[in-house]
Amino acid sequence: MKKLLTFLFIAGISLFFACSHHTNENKDETNSIIGKKDLKLDSDLMTPEVLWSFGRVSDAQVSPDNSTILYGVTYYDITQNKGNRDLYTISVTGENMKQLTKTAKGEYNAVWRPDGNKIGYLSSESGSMQLWEINPDASGKKQISDIEGGITGFKYSPDQKKIIYTKEVYLDKTVKDIYSDLPKSTGRIMNDLMYRHWDTWVDSYGHIFVADYDGNKIRNDIDILKDEPYESPLKPFGGLEQINWSPDSKVIAYTCVKKKGKDYSISTNSDIYLYELEIGKTSNITKGMMGYDVAPVYSPDAKKIAWESMEREGYESDKNRLFIYDFQTKEKTDYTKGWDQNVHGLAWSDDSKLIYFISDWHATDEIYSLSLNDGKINKLTQGIHNYRTVTPAGDKLIATRVSMSMPNEIYAVNPDNGKDTQITFTNKDILNQINMGDVKSRWIKTTDNKDMLTWIIYPPHFDPAKKYPAILYCQGGPQGTVSQFWSYRWNFQMMAANGYIIVAPNRRGLPGFGQEWNEQISGDYGGQNMKDYFSAIDEMAKEPYIDENNLGAVGASYGGFSVFWIAGNHNKRFKAFIAHDGMFNLESQYLETEEIWFVNWDLGGPFWDKDNKIAQRTYANSPHKFVKNWDTPILIIHSEFDYRITMTQGMSAFNAAILLDVPAEFLYFPDENHWVLQPQNGILWQRTFFKWLDKWLK
Repeated sequence: MKKLLTFLFIAGISLFFACSHHTNENKDETNSIIGKKDLKLDSDLMTPEVLWSFGRVSDAQVSPDNSTILYGVTYYDITQNKGNRDLYTISVTGENMKQLTKTAKGEYNAVWRPDGNKIGYLSSESGSMQLWEINPDASGKKQISDIEGGITGFKYSPDQKKIIYTKEVYLDKTVKDIYSDLPKSTGRIMNDLMYRHWDTWVDSYGHIFVADYDGNKIRNDIDILKDEPYESPLKPFGGLEQINWSPDSKVIAYTCVKKKGKDYSISTNSDIYLYELEIGKTSNITKGMMGYDVAPVYSPDAKKIAWESMEREGYESDKNRLFIYDFQTKEKTDYTKGWDQNVHGLAWSDDSKLIYFISDWHATDEIYSLSLNDGKINKLTQGIHNYRTVTPAGDKLIATRVSMSMPNEIYAVNPDNGKDTQITFTNKDILNQINMGDVKSRWIKTTDNKDMLTWIIYPPHFDPAKKYPAILYCQGGPQGTVSQFWSYRWNFQMMAANGYIIVAPNRRGLPGFGQEWNEQISGDYGGQNMKDYFSAIDEMAKEPYIDENNLGAVGASYGGFSVFWIAGNHNKRFKAFIAHDGMFNLESQYLETEEIWFVNWDLGGPFWDKDNKIAQRTYANSPHKFVKNWDTPILIIHSEFDYRITMTQGMSAFNAAILLDVPAEFLYFPDENHWVLQPQNGILWQRTFFKWLDKWLK
């Protein structure tokens, strides 16, 4: 479940669908919350309403002349229960901010045309999602595409003569196709796996089309995956970073898993394919490489192509390596061999001598560079923050950054010394009115005498002479670092503002502390990582300012599993629990989830394999096996469209608690997935969350 809680909201995909799903149908209506610079708060503490008032900055794109940044900001209107995203530009020095769009439909996937004279973007202003263009001065808005059913993404070719676009294609026969006399039937007939994924039933496949472009329209499109029942980009979170043009505009590199059904559900073997436009030939440059190979990026001199690569098939949390293929020598090289960290978001320097990327180490995400001359990797930045993206722009780097105390903004970074300068101040007026709690790191000894980094978040106006209830935060993933992320649901500053001290350990099974630390959790659910949780809360409970008699534990996904497991094994440590989208019965989970490769790897295999000691140990530690020990109030949250961990897991846990006479509450969302994306649902989530904690811990 790493893919669901990697906050691959960092890729902007969840934001795109959250906003587009809730756009208003009235074309003339503009978002009433945009430009909320005059928002006056009633107090200096974070509230759910304030949290949903922040502008969400995303997708910073540098102009071809390195002078200007194009980006989007999403605001949410709580009353209308919808979000809207508009486009802005600002100079790389932080001057001359301009709002380019202000519509009720929202604009996405905005990029500079290669000549810098136009900005292309996606909008549903004409009904379906289509490609539009606008001048950098906000004039001359024009619709460029008119593709039946709409498109999901696009990229200009470097020579500006063609455009890649992606759209959904329907290849499989439905019941109505088979039985034309049953036009009102709603039934589905399945004969293989992967019939649903993340939060949707699999009715279509994302395909890549290439079309001619003359500056006004696109035409003569070709499906380069024609009639193939495969997808690119990869669902559920893949975006246009998985598809790229060669510098000469003659080749398209794309990511694809050329498997379907059962084979797709048990494999992570994606490959990098090269499609040559002139002859229509496709080649696979990662053949024989069995794990995830994604996000190909050509060097500007066209001599090489880099991508992110995992080695082992079926393991989504394997080390993410930096591979480069040399077109002259035909050699593939792992430039991170012997380097015990992950890489994400590769970006070449203009001279093709460096690659910049993001890597997590000790719970912060920093900018690094790889020198191809000597193969050395250098760390460029350091601080209590997470860099999320990096793009070279002349003599500086343009990056986006968050922390536990600040949402995403755009920065200019000096690559020589790592010094950064904030460029956008989207939420300055709100942040100036809020008192954030202190965030401190603490290394805590585990039961096996390891050092574990734990974030401690203190309430605003913290008084060490007082006693505060404390919350143990259990991370999801399971392999997702408790780093300096900013969340619009699991927001540590929100928790602290409600008068709680937050204890957030980087327990066993998280990246950023070496691959051995990360991999320990696989096949050991309910094992050492649970002891790590107890080590963290037990150590902090000794502090005089923590009320050791009023401790709670909360978490989602694997964190929800953790809460369910702890509820049956905590020996009276806690007074309240909250589990969101948690795994309760691992035997059911094995057969209910869609990506079978995950449960095969992390659970050890199917529960019916009695000779598999790892699998049998896992299922013996299923939380439902300890439910007879439950004696502590528990709030359970789950959603209907969560196909990764189905809603029946949460319902079963709630039913068990009620039958055992354990105080329990079940918050159910019929229209959300593994996340909660709608404003009013998000606020209900927060209110229910803190009402439950306040009832039992204060």
